[in-house]
Amino acid sequence: MSEAKTVAIVGAGPVGLAAAAHVLERGLRPIVLEAGHSAGHSVRQWGHVQLFSPWEYNIDRAAARLLAPTGWNSPAPEQYPTGSELVERYLEPLATRTVLARHIHADSRVIDVSRAGFDKLKTKGRDTAPFEIRYQNGQGPKVMRADAVIDVSGTWHSPNPAGANGLRAIGETQAADRIAYGMPDVLGKDRARYAGKTVAVLGAGHSAIGTLTDLARLGEQSPATKPIWLLRSNDPAKAFGGGANDKLAARGELGAAFAALVAAERIKLESEFRVSHVTLDGPRLIVGAGGACCGRQIVVDELIVATGFRPDLDFVRELRIQLDPAIECPAMLAPLIDPNEHSCGTVRPHGARELAQAEPGFYFAGMKSYGRAPTFLMLTGYEQVRSIAADIAGDREAAERVELELPETGVCNRSAAPDASSCCGGLAFSGVDACCVADANAKQEGKAGCGCAA
Repeated sequence: MSEAKTVAIVGAGPVGLAAAAHVLERGLRPIVLEAGHSAGHSVRQWGHVQLFSPWEYNIDRAAARLLAPTGWNSPAPEQYPTGSELVERYLEPLATRTVLARHIHADSRVIDVSRAGFDKLKTKGRDTAPFEIRYQNGQGPKVMRADAVIDVSGTWHSPNPAGANGLRAIGETQAADRIAYGMPDVLGKDRARYAGKTVAVLGAGHSAIGTLTDLARLGEQSPATKPIWLLRSNDPAKAFGGGANDKLAARGELGAAFAALVAAERIKLESEFRVSHVTLDGPRLIVGAGGACCGRQIVVDELIVATGFRPDLDFVRELRIQLDPAIECPAMLAPLIDPNEHSCGTVRPHGARELAQAEPGFYFAGMKSYGRAPTFLMLTGYEQVRSIAADIAGDREAAERVELELPETGVCNRSAAPDASSCCGGLAFSGVDACCVADANAKQEGKAGCGCAA
């Protein structure tokens, strides 16, 4: 009897643990390498944030099957967890009370992945060589080999910089102690840093509007708190979301509440503000757009950069990777998620076929598979790794099968303002693989791409 294939899984977040659960169900052997001290390390960094999706969308089915014999009680499906609750009520029990515990290696940061005995250039015999994974822990450098690798290391530790050109703004490094990235806990542990301050928040996604909303609430308790929204575009309505038409109610409600705060001028808006330089001026920070001599500038106490994240690709440099040149995601996935082309935020389910690389046996999954695109949902990642595990096990039919129905976002990026008929005129026709009516019509006419972009 041949030994079970070994699958290295980089990252022990929600999707990484789900990958390990599916790999186990397929009779394969997972080895999960987590850079942090414990499973869900990155989620713990945003524990104060409430998820837009309720529990029913946050629990993987294979993971739930592993948890069932432990006496674990599934949370109420309609409730919305915070990041901390996701860890405490789901990820920690999954990582410590099930058979996954023996497969997880914490404090193990992957630093390189290659084919054993093969550099990137060499081809003959490459496909049959095992992967060599080098990682670092407290004992020093380690090496392991695996038959397949699933990279679900996420993007949390690679935030985009403030500069509108994708680079750090001039002076951004020097002003690092006055700049935060992502979504700091302005109402909790970071309150003292922001209360009574003028705070600029750069970005147009959910992290930015959530932070601005919290700053407005902080202003009710500490009136000197002044939030300023720095928006690169000239259309703030795009950030307001799908409102009542969003199938994830919490996401729609956040956008509507944020729109009301902006309309009431409780949040100052600076649109078409493309940050180019940041300058320390005594106790304050000058944030500039355009040239340092003749552009616009604002003076603030703190800057929060919530412009999204990008994948760290350094440790896969010796693998044959094919990524979209703009989004830095698998090439076949790019047309489904490109925010420049795919106007509706809803992305159809996809799996191993779209995520596989030119290096057989290597896959991106989870948030990292989306590269720089911002529309990822946890449930999408669970479907990805279900399909990947089937593919590694040789079950092509299961790998191709779609076992997921995603909630509609209710918003089309081309909409001037959200209302009940958003997303290019409503939801797609029943049975049509489309995000809205306009897209459904286009697909029925045989057109390529997203019909909303026309």
